[in-house]
Amino acid sequence: MRSIHGQLSDNQPIRRTMEEKQKQLRTLKETLAGMKSHTAPALRESMTKRIVQLEAELRAAPVLKSSAPKTEPRQRPRRNTIRVL
Repeated sequence: MRSIHGQLSDNQPIRRTMEEKQKQLRTLKETLAGMKSHTAPALRESMTKRIVQLEAELRAAPVLKSSAPKTEPRQRPRRNTIRVL
């Protein structure tokens, strides 16, 4: 069955908030620390890579927020008045 364009099953990255990313980072670190010695090295490597990636995203987030252009509040458009004669 094909998905409709824009459907959640499309191949799109999942957008996460800062809190969700921090929670995911904590969970990954706990999982990595709790792994047994016989766990596959590829799994350890992929988890370590994701942890580094999340830490970089979290470090860059405050910089991106402060460098974003500040928008001034827009003024309401003037209404043309209709005069009835």
